[in-house]
Amino acid sequence: MTRTRSIFISDVHLGTKGCQADLLLDFLRYHDADTIYLVGDMIDGWRLKSKWYWPQTHNDVVQKLLRKVRKGSHLIYIPGNHDEFLRDYVGSNFGGINIMDFAVHEGVDGRRYLVTHGDQFDLVVRHARWLAFLGDRAYGVALFVNTYLNVIRRRLGLTYWSLSSWAKLKVKNAVNYIGRFEELLSAEAKRHDVKGVICGHIHHAVMHDDYGVRYINTGDWVESCTALVEHYDGRFEIVRWGRSLAPDAVVPLPVPREAAA
Repeated sequence: MTRTRSIFISDVHLGTKGCQADLLLDFLRYHDADTIYLVGDMIDGWRLKSKWYWPQTHNDVVQKLLRKVRKGSHLIYIPGNHDEFLRDYVGSNFGGINIMDFAVHEGVDGRRYLVTHGDQFDLVVRHARWLAFLGDRAYGVALFVNTYLNVIRRRLGLTYWSLSSWAKLKVKNAVNYIGRFEELLSAEAKRHDVKGVICGHIHHAVMHDDYGVRYINTGDWVESCTALVEHYDGRFEIVRWGRSLAPDAVVPLPVPREAAA
């Protein structure tokens, strides 16, 4: 078990078939933290409204997090757009889980980071909600195809690979969208007079200083299977989690473009 100062997890999308709940459980078995931030879209309320899907592994993720709270971890839940129903409970505490609209995290070195899901800065979600729902449907189709593609990859002895994540980095409009999102979040960090921002929403794990502050996106547990950890020496690290062919062999993989803390 690796003990860390903080763990940031977002975009798990419990309640969908694309959720990699088993890999998240592996990660949580090997990692613990004084503070755990759930940075939105932990539960996919959009998909659950149209069709109920909740296998045992999804319940196990919830129970695992609750056990960590009972053992002393401080857990902060910041709702996203897919679990926006929880925004009605901002300011509440349920069983040691604090629900907040956003948080300000202070690192070991005293630097402060705005922690927010980020959907408020997605112009599609804010101004064309119908288009966001349409995009969610198309994304679901991509994940459906991805599921069967990875069944074949596993049989060939290959590791998990995300079709939708690959497409994001190949389509020019998607690349421009990601860049604009990062720029808006960085500007919001400056407005809050903090040194960085930690977010989720766009399922693109990365850490850089391109816009004058530290921008960190935790990624997701549908495509990249990534989380952000803060070590006791103050170092931030994006951990990509994967499983080898051995049933209990879990391997952390490096993430490109990780900036030095």
